[in-house]
Amino acid sequence: MRPRSTPLPRRAWIRQFAMPEQSSPERGPAPGPRRPFYALLADTSPLDLRLIGRTLLHAAIIGAVAGVMAVLFFGALELLEELVLGGLAGYKPLRADGEKVFSHVVESPTVRLWLIPIIPAIGALLGGILTAKIAPEAAGGGGNAMITAFHHQGGVMRKRVAWVKALASILTLGTGGAGGREGPTMQIGGALGSLVARGLNVSRREARILMLTGVAAGMSAVFRTPLGAALLATEVLYRDDFESDALIPALLASVVSYSIFISVFGESTLFAHAAHFPFVPAHLPLYALFSLLLSLLAIVFLNTLAGVKKLSLRLPGPAWVRPGVGGLALGVFCTAVLWFVDRKLNTPGQGIGLLGSGYGAVQVSITGASWLPAGWTGVELLLLLCGAKLVAASLTLGSGGSAGDFAPSLVLGGLFGGAFGRAAQLILHDPRIDPGAFALVGMGTFYGGIAHAPISSLVMVCELAGSYDLLVPMMLAEGIAFVALRHRSLYSAQVPTKRESPAHRVPMADILKTLLVRDALVEGRTFCTFAPATRASEMLHRVADTSWQDVFPVLDPGGKMLGIITSESLRVIASERELEGMTVAADIAHPPVSIAPDDDLRTAVESMQSNTLREVPVIDAAGRLIGLLDEADISRAYLLATAKLQGPADATPFSSR
Repeated sequence: MRPRSTPLPRRAWIRQFAMPEQSSPERGPAPGPRRPFYALLADTSPLDLRLIGRTLLHAAIIGAVAGVMAVLFFGALELLEELVLGGLAGYKPLRADGEKVFSHVVESPTVRLWLIPIIPAIGALLGGILTAKIAPEAAGGGGNAMITAFHHQGGVMRKRVAWVKALASILTLGTGGAGGREGPTMQIGGALGSLVARGLNVSRREARILMLTGVAAGMSAVFRTPLGAALLATEVLYRDDFESDALIPALLASVVSYSIFISVFGESTLFAHAAHFPFVPAHLPLYALFSLLLSLLAIVFLNTLAGVKKLSLRLPGPAWVRPGVGGLALGVFCTAVLWFVDRKLNTPGQGIGLLGSGYGAVQVSITGASWLPAGWTGVELLLLLCGAKLVAASLTLGSGGSAGDFAPSLVLGGLFGGAFGRAAQLILHDPRIDPGAFALVGMGTFYGGIAHAPISSLVMVCELAGSYDLLVPMMLAEGIAFVALRHRSLYSAQVPTKRESPAHRVPMADILKTLLVRDALVEGRTFCTFAPATRASEMLHRVADTSWQDVFPVLDPGGKMLGIITSESLRVIASERELEGMTVAADIAHPPVSIAPDDDLRTAVESMQSNTLREVPVIDAAGRLIGLLDEADISRAYLLATAKLQGPADATPFSSR
């Protein structure tokens, strides 16, 4: 027989060869029963009030819970930092303009630098013990764990993750850990969203969406960027894609959580800046060069972080000791840098952004400070702080401390941008160059490049500054960094696109094993069969009236199947007129191929593939033909099964305690 090729539309070739005098368009599917007009109106209704109401309800619940959590988390963390670092060590935390909530609650007239190595070590050690003993997945930054939960755990996190991550992060960051609060907020918010999803008993797909809704709500409140947080929650999961289904619920929850947070702490942007950043097209080449240099710095940061992680894993002793060792190394390193800077600036106890989130250092690079020298000395100091922050953040994050990697990325980009802008001023003598503009562009470009989240990071920085003046240069810098850092990522759990995500991949073979042929077989459908002596001309005439069949069983007088005839065989007969008068069904029949009603659909698919068939006959225990199973029947059964598999959200692979 001829090799199988791309077929013509079903029955078109038979009408062409066997019945040329009756050339008519192929019959379409039989029209279904007429539907009443109100059913059609329901299908085209512009509003689905039930869906809107459910989405609003879920988003409001998660937004409210995340908003209250953010208020407590932010307040406890800032207060602990003031009490411990400020009250005990006499350290003056350097804060951004929008962080000055508990500033100078406790002031110590005595600077005790010898306490700086001890305090971060104790806090990180307590946080390490808490996570190692109760919830190991709460260790580290939180971003990778959240992404992993989405792709591999159906959007489900254990109930304990929210409070364990919050306490461990407060202990680590409140005692000077060189990380951010936004990374932990990703995991805390995601855990809260997962908890709400479990309580509402939603489907697995909705559980994943609600987890991302919690991520957006938490970050929106703590970072005060409602739009950017919603975009980041959907963009950070993938390298080249985003989770569009979660965007609208994330936006709604972000609005609620943001409203709750600013009701307590007031409405303000995180950073103060110049009143206006003029757009100067001649500066775009500067931003392009800046983006390339920043990409090199990002690679250094990722390599340093990976090196500290490897070194930390080689340390002897249990896992909970590693964050304490990292905290001790952080304290010793920062004490040395503080001592050096104090001698240069004569500002005892002045925080320079190495401990904690470091947003205060970015504020200095944007607007300057009374203690920041002018000229090249200021450039050198900002570069020194940038390098020191890179080491400090790597020590905290690489040792497993419960601190986010989001803030260090912004700080490194901001410090390098401030130094670059000041250097450009000194070299080019252009009064239009504002170092604060390069600092803000650097923040978004650095994180957007290594997190593969250019859109959300761009919007977040604009919200942080309360200005879209830098939109064009930031778009240019983000695009260059995105390409330059194509094969580098801050989050190893990211997947390229939805196609590679287990969350969107259904194991077809496993599903087909659970479905039986009898469940997919269409009952009452007429089909064409032949007797062994049926002549070719009659076969072609009868086949021309069928609209779906491609396999034609040959039956004996008792109804048992002797063989099958394929459409390819009939195509040959139709094209060779001299064969019509001398050929009968028995001459061109293939050996019989069949399946039983109790076989699974995977067996049916394997039978079709091995015999190159579009459908396969189904016979009962007595050997009688009862129907034909078509490819379309299997596809329909598969789609229905995958829809039913969207089961309750509490189907979790681990304990929910």
